[in-house]
This record gives sequence, C-alpha cells and structure tokens, in this order.
Amino acid sequence: MINFKNLSVILTHAFVGWALCAATMGIGMAVTTMQNTLIVHAIGAPLFFAGVSWFYFSRFNYTKSFQTALIFVSFVIVVDFFVVALLINRSLEMFASLLGTWIPFVLIFASTYITGLVVTQKAKLTTDN
Repeated sequence: MINFKNLSVILTHAFVGWALCAATMGIGMAVTTMQNTLIVHAIGAPLFFAGVSWFYFSRFNYTKSFQTALIFVSFVIVVDFFVVALLINRSLEMFASLLGTWIPFVLIFASTYITGLVVTQKAKLTTDN
C-alpha cells in the first residue's frame, strides 16, 4: 500500500527524471537546433529514467515495476501538459511531435519498467542465495 511518505519518494524520483529532461531541453535549445535537441532528449530521457529507476528500486522499491513506470510517465505527462505546454509554451503544439513527446514518453515508461524488472530480479536472486 502506498502511503503519503512512499508517494512523496516516488514523485520526487519522477521529478528528478523530469528535471533532467527539462535541463536537456533547455540547454539543447540554447546551444543547438531544435531537431538536435529533440534527438538528444529522446536518447537521454530513457537513460535518465533508467538511472533514477535503478536508484529508486535499489533503495526504496515501494511499487512494482509496472506501477512505477506508470507513475513516472504519468507525472511527466502531467507536468509537460500543465507546466511546459500551458504555462511556458502557451500552446499544445509540442504534443503533435512524435520525437518531442510521444517517443520519449514510451521510452521513459519502457526504461523504468525494464529497470524495475532487472533490479528486483537481481535482488531476488541475491536474497535467494
């Protein structure tokens, strides 16, 4: 069961992953083209979330892999919608881009889910021996 403390830990991890993605976009837009920035973001997003997920599952592991992946990607979608699209960009145009939003969303979910499976399976094998 997820209590407030556990949910806070999970959402903090989701925020860290999102912040790394936001920093990638911000820095990228300042130093290169939007296309290059989106490519770097699409590569970085699953790597960032794999790292955040590895830390979360190694230290806390309050939720199953699927639940965590769903929470992480839902957090990113909600923050991207309300903060980035509505407040910063004042447009929903970003959601028309496969490379800009939908591919990273899928990759964030997949990397979190797979990392959770690997870390929890490894931990299970370690405790069984």
